[in-house]
Amino acid sequence: MIEAETPAVWSPEVAEALPRDLCTDCGVSRSSDPRRCGRACQFIKPDYPKMEARVHGRARNPHREDERFFGPYKRMARAAMKRPREGAQWTGITTRIGERLLETGAVDAVLTMVADDADRWRPKPALITRAADMAKARGMRMGYAPLLALLEPAREAGHKRIAVIGVPCQIFALRGIEHDLGFDRVYAIGTPCSDNTTTENFHTFLNLLSDKPETITYLEFRADYHVELRFENGKVKEIPFLLLPISKLPADFFPLTCRTCVDYTNSLSDITVGYMAGQGQQWLIVRNETGEELLRLLGDEVSLSQPGTAGKRDGPVKGFLKNTELAAGGLPMRSMPNWARPIAGWLMPKVGPRGLEFARARVEMKAVETVLHLRAKLPRRIHNMVPEHVWTLVERYGLAPSLDERVSSRRHGTGDL
Repeated sequence: MIEAETPAVWSPEVAEALPRDLCTDCGVSRSSDPRRCGRACQFIKPDYPKMEARVHGRARNPHREDERFFGPYKRMARAAMKRPREGAQWTGITTRIGERLLETGAVDAVLTMVADDADRWRPKPALITRAADMAKARGMRMGYAPLLALLEPAREAGHKRIAVIGVPCQIFALRGIEHDLGFDRVYAIGTPCSDNTTTENFHTFLNLLSDKPETITYLEFRADYHVELRFENGKVKEIPFLLLPISKLPADFFPLTCRTCVDYTNSLSDITVGYMAGQGQQWLIVRNETGEELLRLLGDEVSLSQPGTAGKRDGPVKGFLKNTELAAGGLPMRSMPNWARPIAGWLMPKVGPRGLEFARARVEMKAVETVLHLRAKLPRRIHNMVPEHVWTLVERYGLAPSLDERVSSRRHGTGDL
């Protein structure tokens, strides 16, 4: 029986995080059994073929080209809510799925992020039990938040059927421990994640983008090579990627965890809701029958079409590899002359990779980044952390594993903490 005292949007107090190497504080270390980190963590000894088979009924098919990049799926689509939700990062697909799960009684609670009371950009994990309150979860947050620390409070409050909306490192860990927790049903709604940082670092970034950063209400890295900012007064500002003040950010702005993450597309979710292949809309990766069930909840509220693709990714990925080699080696990144940046910023949306090719490029960039940064910083961990499909992605760019780096040389089991 669910306790009536539990509020509709509940952020219970949780334990302090335990010290961990390569940790994004998903929340498992704050649970009653922190030893679960050893088998749940994406950054210890991830076994993607085994996990994908457990979740989806099969591992990714290397002969189905896009599964090499995006993981197992039944179908992909460009999508948009026909009536966009106010305050949503895009049109509100993710939070509308959460609303529908609660409206239909499919779940008792949704575990997701809301804004911290004192900082609109700081994520705060919350258990939401009323559909109308899913509106509080709309929009992007930046920072680390122990979402999975709320799994045990959810169970103790009597919730039997839950949905979890999370980024890849959270969903991977969820899949590692969900069967221990006794829920009748767990829906996993994933969002892609390329890089995260602390909320404090994110404020530093905002300070570089505007002389009134406190008035920024929205920020999005778009697939047309621009960052979009919105302000309290209704003003909208678009900044080409190449004109961003990246060189002014501290070297540790993105932590090593994010620079060595191989799961940009959240491959263990039931449905991934992102934008990289959406070409101005959202991009859905429906991975299994549960994902189809989640999409059906939207009915005719959502418009769907086939993803497009255009351009070539090889040049941008090769350029990224060269710059990452310099950065991983501690040398300054090569810089484009200032006079050329506006020209390149104008050209990229027209001739660069777009749609699915843009998403493939980003996944390959993450794969390249993982290999180079692990070789530079943690070479003894590379054989545990880089799955075989990642070596396949980087092979076309001249990166190949040594005998000691191959995933097949490792022994699966609980990692050292």
